[in-house]
Amino acid sequence: MSVLLIAEELTLPCHTADPELWFAEAPARLDQARELCGRCPLSAQCLAEAIERREPWGVWGGELFDRGQVVAQRRAPGRPRKDADVLEQIAAAALAERLADSGLLSRPGAAA
Repeated sequence: MSVLLIAEELTLPCHTADPELWFAEAPARLDQARELCGRCPLSAQCLAEAIERREPWGVWGGELFDRGQVVAQRRAPGRPRKDADVLEQIAAAALAERLADSGLLSRPGAAA
């Protein structure tokens, strides 16, 4: 059953909070959307369907999408930090762990 059909019967954060929150530019607002999604009973299903649809952007199922891909974090405007590569690797590892925990991605080295 689609998330949209189930959502009609529940009070969901994405239906009660500011809709712009899930498509914000400010990292703090995106973090707020992720936090709200984390408490949603449909977040895993929402994320799975967003991945299937290749949502172009926004927060879906507690994860950030950019150009149809789940990304660990949105790069801040301006010149990147000197340690940006290290921070991106840490964020990407945390993202992979979250996706593996949700069953949407197999863990590296895990038997298929």
